[in-house]
Amino acid sequence: MKLTFLGTGTSQGVPVIAHNNATLDLSNPKNWRTRSSVHVEADGFHIQVDAGPEFRLQCLQNKIDWIDLFILTHGHSDHIVGMDDLRRFCDRMPNNVMPVYSNKYGIERVAAIFPYAMGEKPTQMGYPCFRTKLMPEFMQVSDDLTIESVELPHGNVNTLGLVFKSGGKKLVYYTDCHEVVGKAAELAMNADVLILDFLRVRPHSSHMCTQVALETVRRLQPKKAYFTHTTSEIDYDTWTRSLPKNCHIAYDGLIVEL
Repeated sequence: MKLTFLGTGTSQGVPVIAHNNATLDLSNPKNWRTRSSVHVEADGFHIQVDAGPEFRLQCLQNKIDWIDLFILTHGHSDHIVGMDDLRRFCDRMPNNVMPVYSNKYGIERVAAIFPYAMGEKPTQMGYPCFRTKLMPEFMQVSDDLTIESVELPHGNVNTLGLVFKSGGKKLVYYTDCHEVVGKAAELAMNADVLILDFLRVRPHSSHMCTQVALETVRRLQPKKAYFTHTTSEIDYDTWTRSLPKNCHIAYDGLIVEL
């Protein structure tokens, strides 16, 4: 499996507009973060998870030229508004339709924001077309690739947590949540790679702050953990020096191979 962090920033991006961003070393490119999304490749399949405002630029910068299916973790704007740029991938597919998986809230948001993309086929070439489906708890993508999903609490909505398994490895992507308990914790236990929300130092009602994320890593015992969806409070070098050896701050363009 190969995972590319296309974006690792929070909803405002990093650095923040009209803000002094005093906690950041802006000479370090790893502190310039677009909105969070990842691209997963396994067993010949390409899965895109979320599409924020910079999705087009992220694809160009990371040479993403194919997507087999799209998963929307939830319908908040920093994860959904770039979906219009899936149009180019729709053009390249045999039926010009992109399979889009999400939870009920995510599918409702897709239909509300992109009504022109909800038909059986594109209205014309160059337009997106989405075939929306509820994300199952278990998806057999290929002989060697499975995806399990679980709902995570994110304020007053739920977001999808995703567990990818291929080649005997387990990759867990849990962004935008304020805790990992119950079934979500069971699925994530002893992962080869665990990716977690790591918003800021101060507590937040819908995201994991740094202390909660670190406690979650200790409890779930992954081989490696990467922290994403970070605000301008998280300076890459400062936090890298202080984290446990198996923990890392993710940055835009980082590739993790399992």
